[in-house]
Amino acid sequence: MEKEGEHGSFHAKDYVDPPPAPLFDAAELRKWSFYRALIAEFIATLLFLYITVLTVIGHKSQAASDACAGVGLLGIAWAFGGMIFILVYCTAGISGGHINPAVTFGLFLARKVSLTRAIAYMVAQSLGAICGVGLVKAFQSSYYNRYGGGANTLADGYSTGTGLGAEIIGTFVLVYTVFSATDPKRKARDSHVPVLAPLPIGFAVFMVHLATIPITGTGINPARSIGAAVIYNKEKAWDDHWIFWAGPMIGAAIAAFYHQFILRAGAVKALGSFRSQTHV
Repeated sequence: MEKEGEHGSFHAKDYVDPPPAPLFDAAELRKWSFYRALIAEFIATLLFLYITVLTVIGHKSQAASDACAGVGLLGIAWAFGGMIFILVYCTAGISGGHINPAVTFGLFLARKVSLTRAIAYMVAQSLGAICGVGLVKAFQSSYYNRYGGGANTLADGYSTGTGLGAEIIGTFVLVYTVFSATDPKRKARDSHVPVLAPLPIGFAVFMVHLATIPITGTGINPARSIGAAVIYNKEKAWDDHWIFWAGPMIGAAIAAFYHQFILRAGAVKALGSFRSQTHV
């Protein structure tokens, strides 16, 4: 659609949506950029788990002798949110800065990445998380097992349904923020207001941790949960582990649907396109 203006024609739509990613893209497997992105996701998730789990273990070891010592819940939340801000900023131009299988899954459902890339990212993220927690155990072996290994567990007094709901809603907040912060329409419309995309994403992680650490220890990232569970490898870490996969994946799917089909009116556009074709 074009409008005639005083200085000629111009497009009413001042942004361009990228084309949907193909379901399978074998050509990606022959590109160095694909493997570079996998390395970036692996290293970013490794660093994320190393810093955050080390913060959790350090806090618990200090608080064991003095309840007022350690960084506290607020400090742990800052560690998770701050590391996401840093790592998304560093890797966004290389891999997209997912660092979370739930984020990757949401972007796949929205056709932002191919199935090939989504599966490869999830594997790289999970392996990076395992290696990151492995480093924590190697450097803090005396404290690691004593203070729970940073594993996600359902807190006493909370039902499985409550834990699952906390993970679904927490991940929805995160993935919804990812979609909003990287929306090309928002970038074009608000170009006069510079917004650093990693900042709201990091703040979303921070806020969700404040709310859900007392319930589940805050998963919202299956790689974070599987990494800690594999290295800690105690029965308690595996008892409700499915929550930390099912919850984030459901939350990511709801966020993808809400953003793409309601806020961006994808369903209305698709219906309108179908109707126009039936009248041709």
